[in-house]
Amino acid sequence: MSKTINVALAGAGAFGIKHLDGIQNIDGVKVVSLISRDLDKTKEVAAKYGIGHVTTDLNESLALKEVDAVILCTPTQMHAAQSIACLKAGKHVQVEIPLCDVLTQGEEVLALQQKTGLVAMVGHTRRFNPSHQYVHKKIQAGEFNIQQMDVQTYFFRRTNMNALGEPRSWTDHLLWHHAAHTVDLFAYQAGSPIVQANAVQGPIHKDLGIAMDMSIQLKAANGAICTLSLSFNNDGPLGTFFRYIGDTATYIARYDDLVQTHSKDAETPVDVSQVDVSMNGIELQDREFFAAIREGREPNSSVAQVLPCYQVLNKLEQQLNAAG
Repeated sequence: MSKTINVALAGAGAFGIKHLDGIQNIDGVKVVSLISRDLDKTKEVAAKYGIGHVTTDLNESLALKEVDAVILCTPTQMHAAQSIACLKAGKHVQVEIPLCDVLTQGEEVLALQQKTGLVAMVGHTRRFNPSHQYVHKKIQAGEFNIQQMDVQTYFFRRTNMNALGEPRSWTDHLLWHHAAHTVDLFAYQAGSPIVQANAVQGPIHKDLGIAMDMSIQLKAANGAICTLSLSFNNDGPLGTFFRYIGDTATYIARYDDLVQTHSKDAETPVDVSQVDVSMNGIELQDREFFAAIREGREPNSSVAQVLPCYQVLNKLEQQLNAAG
C-alpha cells in the first residue's frame, strides 16, 4: 500500500487524544473520521485535529469506503464486538487494551482475523515503550535474562473518573485492563509461556462493584517469576513501575524512562532515546500498526500473539470467583 492510510478513530477521550497526537507525527496516515458518544465534544476534538467526518455511530464510519483502518479507544465492554464489526466491514483494526473481558469473545476476534487476513492488533503499549524495548533487545542479544519481575500498578481512583479527571461512562477493571499489561509483558520479555498463575483480591467497592486491590503471582515455563500488585486505593505515586531482576543487572522501568540500580540504592539513568524513532510508546504502537498494514504482515502485539494473556486472565478470574 503506497497511498495514504485513512483512519477512523473511535473514542475521543483521554486515550483517543493520545493516539491523535501520535498519528500527527506519522507520514502517510490521515484520520478522516472521529466517533464518540458526545457529539458536541467530538466536534470540538475533530476541529482541533482537522478531522472532516464526525459521528456517534461506528457503523456510519465503517460504511465509508475511504476508511482503511480503525483504532478503537472505547469502553472495555465494547472492544471485542467492535473489533468484529471492523473486520466484517473489511477494515484493519487496532483495539486498545484489553481485547476483551470475556475470553470467548477474544477467541471470536482471532477466528475472524484469521479468516479475513486483515491486520488486527491490540494496544499492549508496554511492548513498544523504549524502556521495555531496551530490556527486550538485551534479552534477544543474550545479555540479560529475567529471574523476576516485580510490578506495581497504582492509581487513586475511588470514583469513576478517567485520566483527564472527567466522569467515565464505564467502569475500569484491575484484572482485565491493568493486569493485562503486565501479564502480556512478562511472557513477552521472558520469552516463555506462563504456566502458573495465582490471584487474590481485596473487598469489592460498594458503588463501583469491582475489587480495588489485587495481587497476582506468575511463573513462566523457563522458571522466571512475576509478582504484580494493583490498587485503585493508592494515594500516589501513580502509574506502573517495573523492576526487572535479571542474571546480569537490575532495571526499573517507569513508562518511557529506565534506570539501572546498584547496591546502596544508587540509580543510573539509561539512555533509551536511540532505541526507536520516538520516545512516545503510543506513537510507536501506531507506527507498528500502519507498517503492518503497508507490508501485509502480522504486527507485534497481534490478536494471535496476545490471546494467551487473556487465557491467563480468564483462569485468574475463575480463581477469584471460586474464592468468592
